[in-house]
Amino acid sequence: MYNERVIKEFSEPQNAGELENANAVGQVGNATCGDIMKISMIIDENDVIRDVKFKTFGCTAAIATSSVATTMVKGKTIDEALKITNKQVIEELGGLPSQKIHCSVLAEEAIKEAINDYLQNYKNKKK
Repeated sequence: MYNERVIKEFSEPQNAGELENANAVGQVGNATCGDIMKISMIIDENDVIRDVKFKTFGCTAAIATSSVATTMVKGKTIDEALKITNKQVIEELGGLPSQKIHCSVLAEEAIKEAINDYLQNYKNKKK
């Protein structure tokens, strides 16, 4: 069902955990499957994502997409990170079964939620 890359990202996820001093946090879930994904970030004054971690309650695909998505945004500006799509996450993983595509959508949404949190609650208050 899953390819080697998906299994590797699930077995040895990158960026797992939570950042205590995060200034951007996004949490999303899927009521149908029960997956919950939380992404925390540290975004610097130049809008660059300096660090990112995830906590995911879910299946193999949910954890693998969280791992890959966090790797994809680390070091990028928030504008660059907002352009990352669930399709790019799937491509980076080398594919996902069709019934698991929603996990990549959660990853994209969690990134956007975290960045929106930063823009609403941190950046705008600094001005």
